[in-house]
Amino acid sequence: MFCFVFVLALMGCCCSAKIYKVGDSKGWRAKEGGTYYEWAKRKEFQVGDSLMFEYDSNVNYVTQVSSRFEYQFCNSLSPKAVYNTGHDVVTLTEPGYHFFISSNRSQCVAGQKLVVFVVHDHPNPPPPPRKILPYGKDYKVGDSNEWRVPEESDFYSKWSEEKQFHVGDSLLFYYNDQVDDVLEINSDLEFKSCDTSSPVAVHNGGQDLIRLTKPGIRYFITSKNGHCEDGLKLRVVVRPLSKSVPKKTQMSPFDRLIKCFEDVILHFSNHGLEEFHVAAWFGDFIVALLPDHSDFETQLSSVLGVNWKMRSQTLNCAPSRDLQVL
Repeated sequence: MFCFVFVLALMGCCCSAKIYKVGDSKGWRAKEGGTYYEWAKRKEFQVGDSLMFEYDSNVNYVTQVSSRFEYQFCNSLSPKAVYNTGHDVVTLTEPGYHFFISSNRSQCVAGQKLVVFVVHDHPNPPPPPRKILPYGKDYKVGDSNEWRVPEESDFYSKWSEEKQFHVGDSLLFYYNDQVDDVLEINSDLEFKSCDTSSPVAVHNGGQDLIRLTKPGIRYFITSKNGHCEDGLKLRVVVRPLSKSVPKKTQMSPFDRLIKCFEDVILHFSNHGLEEFHVAAWFGDFIVALLPDHSDFETQLSSVLGVNWKMRSQTLNCAPSRDLQVL
């Protein structure tokens, strides 16, 4: 019985992880006319997922490298890991960029290389420390259009205006790193004029996750000539973390009537009437009025010799309203 429960627990904790066969049916081999960017860009890799490399080990094998520099220049002199069985499964154990190239440099230069961006497993994130921002939403910039020159110049303006960004959210930029990049700039003037001379940050990975860490306005453009002018730029307004407001407890009509009853006892006992007499009178009075309580406050005022409507406003008490609901 214990073993059965243990197996179920293991299945439960691992069932959300995915295994991606690199290159799908074609496997890991030299690409014609490009890298594995097209294969990777429409997938969202999370911590715990795995990459399956299938290839001819007599021709080449898989080298994992540490930096974008090694990836871009097919430098396998200081590999992070080497896989050479022809059927390798690599589990992605941490978020961030992971770089893979062919051990055959000529094939790597021809396009046999892969970069993947791994995000946290959002369905079950670890509870963040108090001083670290909570995980918010991840917004894929441009949705299916991704980050590329749009057909309409105001496309990204409309995309941004339809959403509410808060501190802790993230922007995920997907794009062809051979065609575009992402520059963050400082001001609205630079944004309008597509000024790339003083960027705050430069991103060129093809899959860039940018976290929104403070309220304000963030500006993003591309450095590629003419693309920003054609509409490849994004302005987002980041709002502060929303504060949860406790909901007011709604009292039922009967509870409001009881509360009103208690207010009456307290109020008139403070004015010389004994609590017992007030309670007894009030109970009998309600019973007598149940068939016809259309003008409860007027009758109550005539008996007690006070303006009950005024008193009921002070005490937040309206018996006629509550009796009518009962």
